[in-house]
Amino acid sequence: MILKTGLLFILTAIAEILGCFLPYLWLRKGGPAWLLVPAAASLALFVWLLTLHPAASGRVYAAYGGVYVATALGWLRFVDSVALTTRDWAGAAVALCGMAIIVSGWGRSG
Repeated sequence: MILKTGLLFILTAIAEILGCFLPYLWLRKGGPAWLLVPAAASLALFVWLLTLHPAASGRVYAAYGGVYVATALGWLRFVDSVALTTRDWAGAAVALCGMAIIVSGWGRSG
């Protein structure tokens, strides 16, 4: 379940980042307007993927934030070709630890 949830979080983050990156290319980098079509589809996929997570929505959004941070830094490194700093890595580790704490409490009350 943890692996499935982790992969689902990563797919959700990629869909969100892509849905925001494509309009950025259009608005700031002079890309073609047709980029808005796959951007809208990607954001719709993002919303649908959020509904597949196995916990209450508030917990899902809170835990998802940690994975989003790490995925966004991966995007920065591999798509934007920006070298990550030690602080970037440390921030991602802290965010993922927070996500792990939240996920470990799923299904428990109190």
